[in-house]
Amino acid sequence: MSRPRKIAEENGSVSTEVIVERITTAMLEQRLPLGAKLGEEKLCAIFGVSRTKVRQALNRLARSQLVVLKPRRGAFLAEPTPEEARQVFEARRVIECEIFAQFTRSASEADLAALERHVEAERRAIRTDDVPLRNRLLGTFHVRIAEMVGNKVLTDILADLVTRSSLITLLLQSTQAASCSSDEHRALIAAIRARKGPLVQKLLREHIDHVERDLADIDGRASAFDLADALGAGIAARKSKAPVRRPRNGAAAGRGRAQGQP
Repeated sequence: MSRPRKIAEENGSVSTEVIVERITTAMLEQRLPLGAKLGEEKLCAIFGVSRTKVRQALNRLARSQLVVLKPRRGAFLAEPTPEEARQVFEARRVIECEIFAQFTRSASEADLAALERHVEAERRAIRTDDVPLRNRLLGTFHVRIAEMVGNKVLTDILADLVTRSSLITLLLQSTQAASCSSDEHRALIAAIRARKGPLVQKLLREHIDHVERDLADIDGRASAFDLADALGAGIAARKSKAPVRRPRNGAAAGRGRAQGQP
């Protein structure tokens, strides 16, 4: 039985939302390279749905800036430019500073305990080298805080920005960088618990700055990939190895912190 047919049968009746989620997750878990072609015919075979449903999903992803629709060429995973990346991170600073300010004032002990469990899950994923899980957890830490604040509009906006910044940093994350990001999450929780608003703002800006610092170095891209395998891997929760990025002329060693995902 071919791979696309097998996945379609495993999925059963697939909604547009499921297609969007599976493509987004494959991107976050580094199973799809930047610029990957998302062929309509292949997606129809993989999910066992009509072109109409696939196009609805691709249009939704395009509205979120995760996919680029090119006339007569099809759909491709976005390849953000350094300028686009800077704009995404600047938007995150503006929105997250307000979200974290509100959370510092309103966070309950139950909220903070839940975030500590989240960070522990990050640490476990890092220790076991579960790259897909660690990438997802490091990004959703920020979204969970927005959810706890209770503003759905801000949560939706931030979730979109976190996904887009994850796309930007796909090729830059290392185990060291992931560990640094998780440590910074832990420091943020401690500052929030102490209700030290100015310190929270300082730590948050430094945390986002660490990720943005070397955006000009985004120069790599995954090579060959199989679309059916990339979109079907979520079923079996496969583990993959983190991509290795070689420092340029020793520059990374001098910074003291590898580039990573927030």
